[in-house]
Amino acid sequence: MAPSGQTRGDGKFHFAIDRGGTFTDVHCALPSGREIVSKLLSVDPANYDDAPTEGIRRILDEHDPNGKRYPRGEVVDTTLIGSIRMGTTVATNALLEREGERMGLVITKGFGDLLRIGDQTRSDIFDLTCKAPEVLYETVVEVDERVMLANFFDENKSEEEIARLEQTSQPVPKEESKKCQYSFDWPEAGVGKRITGITGEKVIPLQAPDADAVRVSLQQLAEQGIQSLAVVFLHAYVYPEHEKLVGEIAKSMGCFTEISLSHEVMSMVKMVPRGHTACAAAYLTPKITEYLAGFTKGFDEGLMTNVRLDFMKSDGGLTPVTDFGGHQAILSGPAGGVVGYAKTSYRPALGEDGKVSNKPIPVIGFDMGGTSTDVSRYDGTLEHVFETTTAGVSIQAPQLDIHTVAAGGGSRLFLQNGLFVVGPESAKAHPGPVCYRKNGYLAVTDANVVLGRVIPDHFPNIFGPNEDEPLDLEGSRAAFQALVEQNEEANGRTAEELAYGFVQVANEAMCRPIRNLTQMRGFDITKHALACFGGAGPQHACAMARALGITKVYVHRYGGILSAYGLSMADAVVEEQEPAHEVYAVAKDDGSGFEEDKDPSASTRETRLEQLANKARSALMKQGYSGETIVIERYLNMRYQGTDNAIMIKEGEHEDRPLPYATTFVENYHREFGFELEGRDILIDDFRVRAFVPGATPEPPPQVPPIGPPPPTGSTRAYFECGWETVSTYNFEDLQPGHEIKGPAILFQSISTIVLEIGCDALVTADGDLDITVAPKRSEGDVAAESVGEEAKTEIVEDPVQLSIYAHRFMGIAEQMGRTLARTAISVNIKERLDFSCALFTSDGGLVANAPHIPVHLGAMQSAVRFQVEYWNGEGREGIKEGDVFVSNHPQLAGGSHLPDITVITPVFHEGKIIFFVASRGHHSDIGGISPGSMPPHSTELEQEGASIVAFKLVKDGKFQEAGITDILVNQEFGGTRNLKDNLSDLRAQVAANNSGIRLLQSLVKENGLENVSAYMHFIQHNAEMAVRQMLKSFASTHGARASAIDYLDDGTPIELTIDIDPASGNACFDFEGTGPQMLGNLNAPPAVTYSAVIYSLRSLVGQDIPLNQGCLAPIEFKIPPFSLLNPSNDVGVVGGNVLTSQRVVDVVLKAFKACAASQGCMNNLTFGDDRFGYYETIAGGAGAGPTWDGRSGVHTHCTNTRITDPEILERRYPVLLRRFGLRKGSGGAGLHPGGDGVQREIEPLRPLVMSILSERRCLRPYGLEGGEPATTGRNLLIKKDGTALNIGAKRSGSINVGERLLIETPGGGGWGPKQ
Repeated sequence: MAPSGQTRGDGKFHFAIDRGGTFTDVHCALPSGREIVSKLLSVDPANYDDAPTEGIRRILDEHDPNGKRYPRGEVVDTTLIGSIRMGTTVATNALLEREGERMGLVITKGFGDLLRIGDQTRSDIFDLTCKAPEVLYETVVEVDERVMLANFFDENKSEEEIARLEQTSQPVPKEESKKCQYSFDWPEAGVGKRITGITGEKVIPLQAPDADAVRVSLQQLAEQGIQSLAVVFLHAYVYPEHEKLVGEIAKSMGCFTEISLSHEVMSMVKMVPRGHTACAAAYLTPKITEYLAGFTKGFDEGLMTNVRLDFMKSDGGLTPVTDFGGHQAILSGPAGGVVGYAKTSYRPALGEDGKVSNKPIPVIGFDMGGTSTDVSRYDGTLEHVFETTTAGVSIQAPQLDIHTVAAGGGSRLFLQNGLFVVGPESAKAHPGPVCYRKNGYLAVTDANVVLGRVIPDHFPNIFGPNEDEPLDLEGSRAAFQALVEQNEEANGRTAEELAYGFVQVANEAMCRPIRNLTQMRGFDITKHALACFGGAGPQHACAMARALGITKVYVHRYGGILSAYGLSMADAVVEEQEPAHEVYAVAKDDGSGFEEDKDPSASTRETRLEQLANKARSALMKQGYSGETIVIERYLNMRYQGTDNAIMIKEGEHEDRPLPYATTFVENYHREFGFELEGRDILIDDFRVRAFVPGATPEPPPQVPPIGPPPPTGSTRAYFECGWETVSTYNFEDLQPGHEIKGPAILFQSISTIVLEIGCDALVTADGDLDITVAPKRSEGDVAAESVGEEAKTEIVEDPVQLSIYAHRFMGIAEQMGRTLARTAISVNIKERLDFSCALFTSDGGLVANAPHIPVHLGAMQSAVRFQVEYWNGEGREGIKEGDVFVSNHPQLAGGSHLPDITVITPVFHEGKIIFFVASRGHHSDIGGISPGSMPPHSTELEQEGASIVAFKLVKDGKFQEAGITDILVNQEFGGTRNLKDNLSDLRAQVAANNSGIRLLQSLVKENGLENVSAYMHFIQHNAEMAVRQMLKSFASTHGARASAIDYLDDGTPIELTIDIDPASGNACFDFEGTGPQMLGNLNAPPAVTYSAVIYSLRSLVGQDIPLNQGCLAPIEFKIPPFSLLNPSNDVGVVGGNVLTSQRVVDVVLKAFKACAASQGCMNNLTFGDDRFGYYETIAGGAGAGPTWDGRSGVHTHCTNTRITDPEILERRYPVLLRRFGLRKGSGGAGLHPGGDGVQREIEPLRPLVMSILSERRCLRPYGLEGGEPATTGRNLLIKKDGTALNIGAKRSGSINVGERLLIETPGGGGWGPKQ
């Protein structure tokens, strides 16, 4: 059999079809072997029912070698069809639009709301509505079943004790305990047989499902019309028997058409993404089946018996139609494009000496469509990720690493607050851009039409209400002219200048994910080629390449349908994967490497990999492929002990060395994260095998001698960087190998337009593709160097287009710093909970860009940076030198928030002078003090909360000062850090994150010149200032110039605010006079916390995407009484001020502005641990309702947005059982718009632990507004073994014993408006 089942020129038609949302692309190898392509509308009900069927029919009708006709409306004869391959957006669209199958979720008792809560974060921290996509399931069945891991429970028990527990039956609850409100009839921990699970770990099935009860519940679902099920049980990845039992019951009932068991869909640890994936399979697979039924009815019966019908999966491999699941189809369409450019663009390139290099250069794929743009990277192998989020659903399955940005040809254009804004809103296919003649919206396509880059004469007349008119150039131009006249930002610009500005901003928006894809992972972006495809991509590729420093652009002859062409060359793939729990490499005691003579996993590893290989090979052979054509790739998913960053390592490298996988793993880890972790074992999390039959790969085209320029077919006027140019035009089909075209020029493909920018030269290859060389952008730094000696510098004037571009660049740098920190950190707090922030600052310490990480850090870091500048430049001190890095955390003296939040600050030097600062702040899991986790509920003095650092050089002369920082962290009056190793690793990670920011800033300076970058830092601050001023003026005009509010902590301490606004200037005074005095406790909040709360509130009230920087606070004067709750002395406890009082300050500000009802007003800080470990988490609650929205339930609000640990990870790493985690029904305040519900989280220790809770809103209810009712307060309960409950209050620390449980019930959010 031929590669992947296609033999071109075998007398058969071979189709590869990409069914997109707007167009369906068809590539066909004719019986003679000749290739043809076509494109048609995906939806055209007036002419055909199904686009792929119609595309096949048209080609058969035109090219049948015997002249046979294939009339429309008749079943298609499949006699001459050899194969059909399809990629489809059916599943993606159903997911985005929530149009999948009605389905039910069957889940472990106590976790019915788990997938709704997810990781408890909100996608947009400034969106007060906290909106989120709806869950996929319609109803939930909680099954009384439970499995626990035995590791912690059995760790210190004798064989006799374990044997006794295995012989013991679960106790029957006593009648008196059943009467207790908090007796949930949980099965007793540790009681039951020990069974070896899939990973080799011992598990204890505490409670098996009751088959009769399950059957009754499933029957009720069936009676509701539910035909699709997802079954998700805790720890099913290691012990799937309970899921199998329920699956067998459901199947035997005969009323469910789709039953997705989570361990079969994806057998990986993490219940939340695995559960979402199982739901996606149950929700989407019936839609795939429904579509296939519609597709197959257009053909005769030979389609399913004689034609190979394959579909593209998200991982870039083909699978038979019978094995195609909805969860595998999310990236089915884009995956074909990745395969297409990988097989056609990854080739050696000509060097500067004209010789071909030995190694192909890596390629960036750039696929620009109508509503979004996909970017990816290829360097010899397809790069996969195993957990992504699409439309609010976490998918845990192998998928190509494709990054999507909401910028495409249909992205809408706005002028907002002095900025050019592109997207994320889309004009979509209907009504579309203005030029579609359907009363649409101004979009990127309109800009290209006005600029002469898209020419109506070269588009079919398919627009307008009757779909018979050309693109409307004059309509687009009029829309831009109206924007010029209506907006001050556009004043003085022509319509063309405005359109060109939007194109530049759109290009930068699309460059941003490409930078993240390369620079963030340690790759040099300039060492890549850019392969562009998609209908709109070639219009932007050259300009983007120049902006990125890329000098080579490839445009394939089938670039407009490359996804379909890629399908024709794709591999047939079967993946098999199993979870593991193995040690691969044992670290030496001295940290100098690994014990080469120890290979603990050797025997099981080879056996399990071979079993998976045989299974995958057999599956491909059943599809009809011969064994000789099958290639087997074996992988280990590996991570360092104590970390969560697993890397999939392929077999085959360094086979000559001991522990070859470890060598490759360490190399990859060092490249991505910049360092190695010495003294840590390397673990195996998963075994994976990828079996495939290679698809066809074109031979690299031979070099062709240049033959000069072709004759142009005409000329046109098009707008470029210097204005209007008269440029030559060419028809792509007329070009011959060796033709050379110099830009500016425009080339017309049948399905796309290619824009050659000024300074770009195109060569037609032997295959008829375009190989474009892009002249490097001349940096402003070089220009400045040449102009030294000129008498006067030109004043830099703010330009809205450049302002918009710099806004992207500055925020992109802060985001990349954050990604570097998350990747390189060790602790759960930073790596998994993402409790950190990163930011850029001017040379005087003014905040320029703060990536939207943790809101309570927003305004605080500026104070920290400015303090270090003043401190080290003070009299008698050594000053700030290149190679220095500073660290601090003192809340009152050094601009900190609370002691666990440690800030690392690095100056950015240029020619010996400080030009900027970068900083990162991360929450360390322990820094000493009187309780594990350094979040003591009853601290009264700062020293009780851990190590305090006013100013210390963490790095001096380029050397990390480990001894000095260790001394600070360890030698404390109330006990030093309990986890020094993680502290040091996380501090190094923060230094690495800062260094990544420095590199990117220096690159930006080199590219644009220091004067420009510095000027736009100040311009961007001014822009944010003007947006806030405008919001304040608007509020004053509607509600008056004075606003006030007051709220109270649980102990009665008031937080009072009076706001006086100057309606003319937009200045405002935030006066906190009336706020209570500092307290003997730890809810005191330093001023930096109040600044952060206010900047967060103002940014949220603006309601538009403005740059987040110090400009937001420029109109604000603060009056905070000294020695008050919000401005305490420098020695009092403050650990709760950052996490509790900050939330209440936000509530008071939003109450004054009448924005929304109170949210839960708390972070519910829980710590637990012993002398061996410490763990910290914050717990979600209810969000307040507003004038147009209901409050969201089970979400983090306002000043925090940290993730919560997945239940399976929690129980695998820590000695606890999570008994339940769900919504606290009815806890939100009633109203016209009800407030969101809080949550219930119940934890049971498996050995005696110290647990501490630091919380608020346990006495005073979160307020409602405008007649809405207040929410229910929170409650913290210790549940004894007999089921009785003790209310332990809002702040408590103490021991909790085995068999006892801590139940945290978090507050809801207030309601809005009177209930009707």
